Amino acid sequence: MISGRPRIRVAVFVCLAALALALDRITKIWALGALADARTIRIIPGLLSLTLIHNPGASLGFGSSMTWLISVLAIAAAVVLVGLVWRTDSMRWTMAFALAFAGAVGNLIDRIIYAHGLLDGRVVDFLNYGWSIGNVADIWLAIAGIAIVLLVMAGEPLRHPAAGHGSVDGDTPAKDVDQA
Repeated sequence: MISGRPRIRVAVFVCLAALALALDRITKIWALGALADARTIRIIPGLLSLTLIHNPGASLGFGSSMTWLISVLAIAAAVVLVGLVWRTDSMRWTMAFALAFAGAVGNLIDRIIYAHGLLDGRVVDFLNYGWSIGNVADIWLAIAGIAIVLLVMAGEPLRHPAAGHGSVDGDTPAKDVDQA
């Protein structure tokens, strides 16, 4: 799926990332208030409950002693994702990058807000699956990861060839190549 105008792709990226970030922040603020007394709310017994924890590490608590490194990697990932949005002409890739960006930045915000030192804050997790506790930012990262795998498997290119039909990015017309 090609979107011929880069401004449209950038607008979609910004809007989707902002919406996803807002949902992450709102749910974390809710969890900090509603679950602060260490209670657990069972949603689907045996599958999903709400339990507040402050996770210093990455997924499943890995890297708990290297929180600053996880923060630096999240910053690098956010910069790379913005760069990829500028390079792609695919709306599908743009949407996947927006969710990945929102997930990385959503957890990075926690590491900054709740830091005691330099980028050493803990992430607010509250979605208890029984085997792991995560948050909405983690859901965005998972969806983005699955989408990226599917896009790669489907052979969706980051940039489609212009094939002499005008520019794919909508800014500069492609040159006709007539060789006799």
